[in-house]
Amino acid sequence: MNKEIHTADLGRIDYQEAWDYQEKLLQENVRIKLARGKGTGEEDTTNYLLFCEHPPVYTLGKSGHIENLLISEQQMQEQGIHFFPTNRGGDITYHGPGQVVAYPILDLENFFTDIGKYLRFLEDVVIRTLAEYGITGSRSPGETGVWLDPEDKTRARKICAMGVRCSRWVTMHGLALNVNTDLRYFNNIIPCGITDKKVASLNEELGREIPVAEVKAKMQQHFADVFGGTIIVK
Repeated sequence: MNKEIHTADLGRIDYQEAWDYQEKLLQENVRIKLARGKGTGEEDTTNYLLFCEHPPVYTLGKSGHIENLLISEQQMQEQGIHFFPTNRGGDITYHGPGQVVAYPILDLENFFTDIGKYLRFLEDVVIRTLAEYGITGSRSPGETGVWLDPEDKTRARKICAMGVRCSRWVTMHGLALNVNTDLRYFNNIIPCGITDKKVASLNEELGREIPVAEVKAKMQQHFADVFGGTIIVK
């Protein structure tokens, strides 16, 4: 099993461009696996961990509800916000500057074949990262992602959203951690279709701006530790 994880920071990149790149990497891994299955190839699949930020964009999961988008197409155009229906799981969320987006393209057969476990591992990566800032990240029963004070209905707030796709055990899409994110953009949606909880960001919790590169570096190390992989920096 190949547990090398090739990491790259794509910087600020349009959502569609990042999506196309992920799809390209996923399909190449699927091609390798199909050839191996037919006995016509011996090439190993490659695991990737991509970091990026996006210009303001709302994305809707394949099982999401468009009514959770609360503004019109014209209003989005006026505010410079894009919108994409996607093939990931989950409902609607926001991506934008100051947010750390991580897209793992992993061949889970190199690690384990359990999507539930995969999501829990992603949550662990974020929980460990938050702990380095003195913040206790938690799970909310029945709700994917990482939360602050989920047991308190008056204070519960989501700091990291997740939504993934998996094809032949190769993953794409991933997670979005609010670092210095302008949370006002979430007022235009019902985030993740959840009406009774708020959203949070690292800088709002700590009262200071957090270096995004620093958060990415911490997350990268915790990703390697949680998944038992070796980081290869591209």
